[in-house]
Amino acid sequence: MTLSELLRLSIEASLEAGKEIMNIYTDPSQDFGIERKADNSPLTLADKAAHRKIMQYLEPTGIPVLSEEGAHQPFEQRAGWERFWLVDPLDGTKEFIKKNGEFTVNIALIENGAPVMGVVYLPAKGVLYYGDMQEGAFREMDGKKERLPLASAQHDDYVIVASRSHLSPETQQYIDEAEKIHDKVTTVSSGSSIKICLVAEGTADAYPRFAPTMEWDTGAGDAVVRAAGRICLQAGTYDGLPFEDGKPLVYNKRDLHNPWFLVK
Repeated sequence: MTLSELLRLSIEASLEAGKEIMNIYTDPSQDFGIERKADNSPLTLADKAAHRKIMQYLEPTGIPVLSEEGAHQPFEQRAGWERFWLVDPLDGTKEFIKKNGEFTVNIALIENGAPVMGVVYLPAKGVLYYGDMQEGAFREMDGKKERLPLASAQHDDYVIVASRSHLSPETQQYIDEAEKIHDKVTTVSSGSSIKICLVAEGTADAYPRFAPTMEWDTGAGDAVVRAAGRICLQAGTYDGLPFEDGKPLVYNKRDLHNPWFLVK
């Protein structure tokens, strides 16, 4: 299958997974079947249903799949993967449980450690982001398809998007430093991988994430932001202040945790 065919397949998978999620989200009789995983993060019936639906689409491609809710193969096996699917069936489970609509379906294709195609779907809002390194990045909503970054996204202030659930002291330091450089800094809070997509569409200028994430949290959004001509850089600290090290995020590491990063 070509990259464009795989992208179309991923879009269809994300839309169908979104239907599974919304069937549970909108059911007044549902308690979501909340469980706790080993790391104490929540797992719901919707996470499982979305994973099953996505696997129905991706498994027939013969490309290996690494999903948050699937089996996590040992690095010795994954190390031989030149390309693979990286999936978070329901990113923002905490936002799903809070019923604020800020959760996404994330599907990415990784080649040689880099995301080359990604789909981020917001089922509660009907917004679809997708992109690849050949055709660029797009947003579809209300029946309208627009290329990213959006032509309408011009703004005078410097907009920083931050996590609704994970605002770390280091992120606040970054915001404080930005206020010394820019005339006006506006901070916007959002959940899940929506934050990366806001930078891709140009409505936000930066997304500092100085708190823990996993590869499946970022792969799809990272692909979209790269396809839009922007970048997701690894970050660290120096003299107590966060900094970017100029290297893009890398995928399929032995440890699937991401380093801190900055999207801009």
